[in-house]
Amino acid sequence: MVEKQKVLFFIYQMGAGGAARTLLNIINHLDRSRFTPVLVTLNYEGNYEAYLNSDIKFIKLNTKRLRSAIIPLAKVIRREQIDIVFSTIPNYNTVAILARLCSFTRAKIVVREAAYLGGTFSANLKLKVYGFLYKLASDVIALSHGVKDNIVKRYNVKAEKIRVIYNPVDLRNIQENIQHGELPEEHQQLFHGESKVIVTAGRLVKDKDHATLLKAFHQVHREVNAQLVILGEGELKDDLKKQAEDLHMQDSVHFIGFQQNPYMYFHHADVFVLSSIREGFGHVLAEALASGTPVVATNAKPGASEVLDHGKYGKLCEVGNDQELASNIVEVLTLDETEKTKLIEKGLERAAQFDARNIVQQYEDTFDQSGEQPQRNFQ
Repeated sequence: MVEKQKVLFFIYQMGAGGAARTLLNIINHLDRSRFTPVLVTLNYEGNYEAYLNSDIKFIKLNTKRLRSAIIPLAKVIRREQIDIVFSTIPNYNTVAILARLCSFTRAKIVVREAAYLGGTFSANLKLKVYGFLYKLASDVIALSHGVKDNIVKRYNVKAEKIRVIYNPVDLRNIQENIQHGELPEEHQQLFHGESKVIVTAGRLVKDKDHATLLKAFHQVHREVNAQLVILGEGELKDDLKKQAEDLHMQDSVHFIGFQQNPYMYFHHADVFVLSSIREGFGHVLAEALASGTPVVATNAKPGASEVLDHGKYGKLCEVGNDQELASNIVEVLTLDETEKTKLIEKGLERAAQFDARNIVQQYEDTFDQSGEQPQRNFQ
């Protein structure tokens, strides 16, 4: 009988971001006959904790500082007799690699890079340091081909060490949330009125470029009776609300914060819009497609183009171009029912290619290869 491998998943917190959602999907779908998952975070409460399967061992380190987590994490690796340590995002990856070294065990390291980073001299120099540490990992996972190319170019990691695995999308969970969920009472009239509804979701930060979306919506609003619903929280919330007021659209733009069930909003919307400057993958695009919603997105490198297959499964426009974004939104909102149905069906076909069950199998294969004949050295 093959011995099960213990896989430790390390992340800052199980918050509302894409990295936490990805880890949630991987851990919950991991084959328990082959792997035993252990989740480790810093001492924070996260929105996704409630959705973890009950059989997952969940450990919170007694610190809220990432740099203070190295030794405590090393002790967990040693005490739990971990075979494979998995982490995602450069800062976390660095801590995980150093903790593995400090554990004095033979646990293997698999790191995942989710972002398309670099561009300035200082940023590129920092990526070289990450790349030096990544060379100590058994495998490096990139969540898109564009991210892989960036790791090769800016991190100086050899291409053969990097494997591309797209983000897993929990299609079953999305459908269950749509079938059994219900829009909050205060939002029902918004979606069941006469206006077309445009939805977007993401952190209210510079990279998501909601400012361009608001400019585009100002133009859309002149042609179509529409409402804009923005899901998410972030540091730019007050600035964006002020922008909406300056454009005299405060009654048509709705900031509704983080929602436990965003898929109900996607499903009931007439179009989902992503206005990002850059995206490593564009997880929310795949989720919107899986919700049966037409998609319009900026060509946020490298992920948006890959998810939508260069415009085959949704409208793509130039980053920061509010006029082109507005034009594409209006085009989708004015489609006849036959054209809209075709677009939705194509989107569902594309989303199926990111099904968590298929994607997690690729992670399992990577773990198998990294942890073949695991050797433990615990004194």
